[in-house]
Amino acid sequence: MKNGINGKRRVSAVLVTAGAVLTAGAFAAPAQAATLKTPTITAKGGFVMNNGTGKSLFTKAADTRLATGSTTKIMTARVVLAQSNLNLDSKVTIQKAYSDYIVDNNWASSARLIVGDKVTVRQLLYGLMLPSGCDAAYALADKFGSGSTRSARVKSFIGKMNSTAQSLGLKNTHFDSFDGIGKGANYSTPRDLTKLASSAMKYSTFRTVVKTKSTKQKVTTKSGGYRYMEWANTNNLLGSYSGTIGVKTGSGPEAKYCLVFAATRSGKTVIGTVLASSSVANRTADAKKLMDYGFKK
Repeated sequence: MKNGINGKRRVSAVLVTAGAVLTAGAFAAPAQAATLKTPTITAKGGFVMNNGTGKSLFTKAADTRLATGSTTKIMTARVVLAQSNLNLDSKVTIQKAYSDYIVDNNWASSARLIVGDKVTVRQLLYGLMLPSGCDAAYALADKFGSGSTRSARVKSFIGKMNSTAQSLGLKNTHFDSFDGIGKGANYSTPRDLTKLASSAMKYSTFRTVVKTKSTKQKVTTKSGGYRYMEWANTNNLLGSYSGTIGVKTGSGPEAKYCLVFAATRSGKTVIGTVLASSSVANRTADAKKLMDYGFKK
């Protein structure tokens, strides 16, 4: 009996100890989880994913259709870079129509291209993505669309943008312009734009362009001389957030303030989008919060 009682006590002690460990573990797990608080952003929509695995890390109205502003130009560049037998050093003569377009559209940002200059496709991509040049977007659409008239070529190019969106499975995305200044039918979602950017980042030229803070490009003038064009990137995450590798800003009366962003730290790349934030400062703050969160997930 004595041994039996002692045995029971020992078993009870083991059970109590095990229970204490289990209880402690049960309380410890939520405490750890509580340290990674889901961020709050001012943007109407947001999405972040692990670019390597495609795993979603944050969503807020991720599949809600919203205006995209100049983040549209990610698709403009993506369509150009997908062209077969693309020669990035082929030259495009800048037409008066491109500069007139800037004058006619109040919200059109400009790469300040000069009529008659001969600019390479590669340089146009810098003018498109750094200062967000709508004139550069027009030049690329005119160059890579097909048709006997400029309007036909532009329509053809926008068609390529939409067919590319379909091929990438972007079901909530549609373009009616080459630069984001559309007629109300230019929309996407945070999830779709992030997937588009991830696809575009597979092109080495795109990666090189969108991580560039500023550039000075030598272009040929109408008279056969040359001039230098200097462009600064509108993405102020470059240089202000460690590991930033792109991607593109956007704004407009309907779009408000948008930002598609990506950064790499310790071999992990997070990529995401915020749409319809309330200011330049807030879209930047939103993106930083989401990247911080994404790297910890």
